[in-house]
Amino acid sequence: MSKTDSTENANIPTFVLASASPARKKLLQTAGIEPLICKSDFDESQVQTSDPIELVQTLALSKAKTVIDRFEDSLILGCDSVLAIAGEIHGKPKSPQHAIARWQKMRGNMGTLYTGHALIDQTQTQHILRCGITKVYFTQASDRAIEAYVASGEPLNCAGCFALDGKGGLFIEKLEGCHSNVIGLSLPLLHQMLIELGYDIADFWQSAKI
Repeated sequence: MSKTDSTENANIPTFVLASASPARKKLLQTAGIEPLICKSDFDESQVQTSDPIELVQTLALSKAKTVIDRFEDSLILGCDSVLAIAGEIHGKPKSPQHAIARWQKMRGNMGTLYTGHALIDQTQTQHILRCGITKVYFTQASDRAIEAYVASGEPLNCAGCFALDGKGGLFIEKLEGCHSNVIGLSLPLLHQMLIELGYDIADFWQSAKI
């Protein structure tokens, strides 16, 4: 039975995003969910694995768990993304020089963007883990364009060294898979996870008065 059938909208749990990512917040708001923002302080260096799916799912769950004690009766979403190129996993670039070197490898190639999603439902004492996977095809960006892009500062805060919803979108030839997954969270995947937990997305639209 859906929670819509048995629960008043007033009792729909608060949606918490365990991330300070403006892109993830904007995606949720665009989808009609107004989240509470609670940045996770989890030390990502604690997780070491060469499996990108295991890595992003473990990090996403760890981030969500880090903030769980600050809330009651909430849905807490944790996310984490990495880009894999030729089997090598990449997170955020360490410096502008690192970003330039990364882009010189990325241009003209294909990378796979993995985003782990962890949704903890405190009202049911359970959680769901999923991973969104999108193939990203990069254009043949010139050295000048790469240097100018890195100088803009945009790629320095992105796991894939680019922001699809910013200047970085100019250097993407095509995607295979979920578009929003590349920005930071897969909205279709989140919808499926909510359904699995017994929620209707309209519950959150109404509770947010959208």
